Amino acid sequence: MTFAGTPRPRPRWYHAATDLDDFAIVSYRVDPAALARHLPRGFAPMEMTFADGPGALVSAVAFTDRDFHFRFLPQVGIDCGQINYRAYVTAFGRPGVWFFGTALDHPVVAIPQHLWGMPWRRDRIRVEAGWDAVPARWRLTAGDARCEATELPEPPSLLDGFAGEQDWLEQLTHPTLGWYRRRDGLVGTYSIWHPVMRPRHLTATEARFPVFERLGLITEDSRPHSVLAQPSLRFDIHTPPRRFRPQMSTPGFSTP
Repeated sequence: MTFAGTPRPRPRWYHAATDLDDFAIVSYRVDPAALARHLPRGFAPMEMTFADGPGALVSAVAFTDRDFHFRFLPQVGIDCGQINYRAYVTAFGRPGVWFFGTALDHPVVAIPQHLWGMPWRRDRIRVEAGWDAVPARWRLTAGDARCEATELPEPPSLLDGFAGEQDWLEQLTHPTLGWYRRRDGLVGTYSIWHPVMRPRHLTATEARFPVFERLGLITEDSRPHSVLAQPSLRFDIHTPPRRFRPQMSTPGFSTP
């Protein structure tokens, strides 16, 4: 059985859309107890069983936004680098991702910062890739974060911690609901949609993500669990984000 993705919610005039170029998910295995200390009440790490025991995952998701725009203003688009720092969690039993923060290489970062109270910051970000090279290469440089990765000769037969391709495609590449700590201390939420990823498997030759180090989740010497990358991926973003209330976690909430 192949993961078929999720139904696409009907795009609304106030939603946003973008193409994410040179898209990569750089994941790290972390201690669930260490991760749980950073989560609000009702949120819990999504635990999985690895070859040598239980654990949880966090990811740095890096890409270049191409023509990010709101649907009501399609003629005004932006191109810039972006990194989302996220953990795989459940919120009152519902799976999704907790966002520790986002780095954006554009002045428009002020909108999510101040209008929506999101934990975003401005940073210089450069994402490069050589998809036709042998092996394919991917590189990120962004302030104190960096990563270089090359494509594996063959995809792994199994991704540690997952039962099979359908499992990791659904859990690692396709969470559509996210939460974050707002600047006022409350929890915010928003949802997205994208088609099923068809990622290529890379291995990191160098990787540093001090955001996770400062949270006590990894160390300077930690090696990524996996690097999944794709040349481009279309996203719908169901703006604006909203205040999260536990009763909103019922089915249907993520399709505004």
